[in-house]
Amino acid sequence: MVNNNPIGLFDSGIGGTSIWKEIHLLLPNEKTIYLADSKNAPYGQKSKEEIIHLSCKNTEFLLEQNCKLIVVACNTATTNAIKELRAKYKVPFIGIEPAIKPAALHSKTQKIGILATKGTLNSELFYKNVEQFQDIQILEQIGYGLVELIENGQINSAEMEELLLKYLTPMIQSNIDYLVLGCSHYPYLIPQIKKILPQNITIIDSGEAVAKQTKKILQESVGFREISSPSKCLFYTNSNPNVLSEILENNYPIIVEDF
Repeated sequence: MVNNNPIGLFDSGIGGTSIWKEIHLLLPNEKTIYLADSKNAPYGQKSKEEIIHLSCKNTEFLLEQNCKLIVVACNTATTNAIKELRAKYKVPFIGIEPAIKPAALHSKTQKIGILATKGTLNSELFYKNVEQFQDIQILEQIGYGLVELIENGQINSAEMEELLLKYLTPMIQSNIDYLVLGCSHYPYLIPQIKKILPQNITIIDSGEAVAKQTKKILQESVGFREISSPSKCLFYTNSNPNVLSEILENNYPIIVEDF
């Protein structure tokens, strides 16, 4: 099946580019449109109603660009709004959730850590996922301040290091052997996190799994793009484009628009 329309992705900012990179790596011939709602970042501290409203607004922007599939490249938006999005719009949605299952199934110490936003950890969907693993001790930590620092280009700052030490030290002391990153911004912190964690602790994020699911949906029902025409990747932001440009290593044009 051929479908030349683009894949749409949105996030509360630049974090979902970690998901976009995995999708682009697996499906380099597909056109993509990425929406960074940085003006409203972070979503993690907002109410469920606000998150649903922003997710609908982002979806409608991407549908105006004729997107054939939408990736909700944000844990908080997925866990709080994907049910409403699927009920309201006909386009297929792919969400991103903390990868609790692989961590729980492979843990030797029966203890795993989850670093995520307040919006994700307090959601009904997250609670349902956690409920399945009664025999595993799950140490939850809200990453207060992390998204804001990433959005401000302060990934390697002393303040970031201080926060990560504060959040991860109790998990290390509790003998976790898996750390699940429950926010699409957090993969950009992996180099700093690795400096803090002992080598026996495995870090898991959801990017690769989301890319594989995207390919599966295209294969089964939506359709791939014809390879004859060049693929195009568009990036939109409603805030300062500098940090997004740095994350993308200045390889792609960024359109600043007040959506």
